[in-house]
Amino acid sequence: MKYVAIGGLAIVGMFVLFGALLGLGYIGFSNDANRYEVQIKAKYTDNQNVYDNGWKKVKEMAQVPDMQVAGLKELYDSTMKGRYGAGGSQAMLQFIKEQNPNLDQGTYIKIQVAVEDFHNDFQSNQTQLISIKQSYEAYLTATTSGRFYNMIGHYPRIDMSKYDIVTSDKTQKDFDTKKADELKLHESK
Repeated sequence: MKYVAIGGLAIVGMFVLFGALLGLGYIGFSNDANRYEVQIKAKYTDNQNVYDNGWKKVKEMAQVPDMQVAGLKELYDSTMKGRYGAGGSQAMLQFIKEQNPNLDQGTYIKIQVAVEDFHNDFQSNQTQLISIKQSYEAYLTATTSGRFYNMIGHYPRIDMSKYDIVTSDKTQKDFDTKKADELKLHESK
């Protein structure tokens, strides 16, 4: 009788130990899954930040050439009026021939570089988001503990499609049709 009681206690102890290990395993799994979901949300927000700041930077830089043209026009107008009077239109043509005005092309090159940097930064952030989502999905499905504990926890708890990358209509159309035309940088009319 004594041995039966000890055996019963041992079996109960094993069940308690097994239950504790399962509980601790689930807690670890749940913590990791929650960490992935927080990381996906944060990376998506960071993508919005990179996109917004890049877009604003390019948009603001693109205003500079207009400001340069306006400044150049104002300079020439005031120079002509000062040199030839208010009605010196013929003198303006002579002045332009003499001075050969031009706009600094460096601004346009800076804008091109900013656009390229913007695209590269945004693409890098989107690639990181894809990688995090891939790791999370693999964690949920490709590991024994992920498959087992996910029967209990029902992850993901976020709508993963809400955190897809940003793309263009052209890209979507090309992938839907499985066809892409060559890029035409200059269209003749």
